[in-house]
Amino acid sequence: MFVKEVYETLRSSPQWNETLMVITYDEHGGFYDHVPTPVSGVPSPDDIVGQEPFNFKFDRLGVRVPTIMVSPWIKKGTVVHGPNGSPFNTSEFEHSSIPATVKKIFNLTSPFLTKRDAWAGSFEFLVQSLNEPRTDCPETLPTPVKIRQTEPNEDAKLSEFQQELVQLASVLKGDHVLPSFQEKIRKEMTVKEGKDYMDAAVQSFFEAGHTAIKMGVDEDQVVQMKPSLTTRPSTSSPGSP
Repeated sequence: MFVKEVYETLRSSPQWNETLMVITYDEHGGFYDHVPTPVSGVPSPDDIVGQEPFNFKFDRLGVRVPTIMVSPWIKKGTVVHGPNGSPFNTSEFEHSSIPATVKKIFNLTSPFLTKRDAWAGSFEFLVQSLNEPRTDCPETLPTPVKIRQTEPNEDAKLSEFQQELVQLASVLKGDHVLPSFQEKIRKEMTVKEGKDYMDAAVQSFFEAGHTAIKMGVDEDQVVQMKPSLTTRPSTSSPGSP
């Protein structure tokens, strides 16, 4: 529904003939991909190496994600599988292709952001194949069909994915060090309780962080709080990083 609203807004605007709408996924969503992830010739963006014991060099790509380009300057039904060796023989389309394309379209003279977007394939050629914009692009899109016809069951136990979200929130609050809390997530917490917990965890982390910054703590060090700190009033002192 969100994509429909954005598309129809752009389609009805005076800027439609100057528009390229990019719809892409942040992650692959856990789905299997039969194509091996690229590991050869992929540059590390800024030569940062991860911590021990993995020492990850950020020199490989992940599982593919779909991307859709929407513009009156793109031929109908166009499918592109790769950048075809540009700008390097090993170049691939990836998220850094977006800033790389922006730089190319607008002929920006400043350096690339990192080695990665300098390497990534760009897709400006997609909007350079027509002499004039198409006029057959639909003005409206079909209304999406609801996947679920019923209201959510907030009294249900947390799914595995929901448990992971709550566990992430527990790190903000410091509860991740408590074995009893991890057990509660798995066996006792409902969907509503999980949502309420995550909202409270984020709020308490921000409050404790703001207090720490007011007290002079470097904001780069406000990354993890002890349980006793995020459960106190917002005037409490910060925890150790």
